[in-house]
Amino acid sequence: MTNIPPQMWDKLPPGATTSAPPPPAPTYGQEVRRRLWANKPAVVSIVFIIALVIAAFFGPMFSPHTYFKQELKLANIPPFFETYSVTDSAGDTTRFFLNASNFNLYQVDDDGQVLGLLRGGRKDILKKSQPYEFGDQALTLDYSSLPARVMLEDGTELRPSGWKWNRTYLFGTDQLGRDILVRQLYGAQISLTVAFVATLVNFFIGVFYGGIAGYIGGRVDAVMMRFVEIISTIPLTLYVVLLMVVFDSGLLSIIIAIGSVFWVDMARIVRGQILGLKSQDYVAAARTMGASPARILTKHLLPNSIGPIIVTLTMLIPSAIFIESFMSFIGLGVTPPLASWGSLTSEAVETLRAYPHQLFFPAAAISLTMFAFNFLGDGLRDALDPKMRG
Repeated sequence: MTNIPPQMWDKLPPGATTSAPPPPAPTYGQEVRRRLWANKPAVVSIVFIIALVIAAFFGPMFSPHTYFKQELKLANIPPFFETYSVTDSAGDTTRFFLNASNFNLYQVDDDGQVLGLLRGGRKDILKKSQPYEFGDQALTLDYSSLPARVMLEDGTELRPSGWKWNRTYLFGTDQLGRDILVRQLYGAQISLTVAFVATLVNFFIGVFYGGIAGYIGGRVDAVMMRFVEIISTIPLTLYVVLLMVVFDSGLLSIIIAIGSVFWVDMARIVRGQILGLKSQDYVAAARTMGASPARILTKHLLPNSIGPIIVTLTMLIPSAIFIESFMSFIGLGVTPPLASWGSLTSEAVETLRAYPHQLFFPAAAISLTMFAFNFLGDGLRDALDPKMRG
């Protein structure tokens, strides 16, 4: 036992404690935010989705191009190209690039801006060549063997001077000379609008349909869920195709078709949650205090099921985007000149071998968006789970 002198003992003032009070425990919302921000794939997905929405709805405003204007003489221009330069005796230099897929020459400036199609002389079909003149300098485009070559007067091949990014059309142009970037952004508008509106409709129908079935139970639940099973037995894609044929093609038809059948998964999940929660003590207490079934459902049961609902809602968005893209791909989507990611993919498939960049951009957009929403759904599932701590 330690001997402490009495003069070292002091009385604590009234109300004082021997240690600092513990910090307040974090709330459920704070824990959810902390776990969500700790999930790096989910955070990256949130940033990507926000950037995609901003670019889709505001990006076309800053572009000099439109999604419908056609420039056939500038068709199928790639997003980057090898440039050539030729100087005549007067010292004037002309820069151009060769589109090896359609055997055309396009003039460009030092920054990579496309100035227009170069007009050459009469094509020699037999020799597969076409002459060009730049001042007193003559060139010949020889496409008798692939890849095509630009030949000087002395028979030597003109070598490219370097690669340039297409500053006029950052993603290139399609087969009708329309800017792919602007059409990509308009396609994102349509795909995201269809996905969000259809998912919002599914949210309200699925949540309240499944909530009513789970809370009432008995014969009402049996009848309501048999109806859900009937819809589920028909393949979703086939059902949407049939509805699209009835309603004709168009943006509104896609939303109606997807929204009318896409809610069954949400209804099943909500019903399962309600069946597990309605036997809890706080529900019995609310019922004893005279709360109506509608109040119990909306104020007690559904708020406690919000975690699985949000996760399911997040997972439904990429599915809706994929279905809309598939409908547009097979020709049941938006009508030209409107474009969605599916219609852009369908148009690009026809020229895949010659112009692969036309397929790359819409396919990459669909893939990255689906990845982002799936990663976000996984992050929300882990963040909203009270068992996931640390």
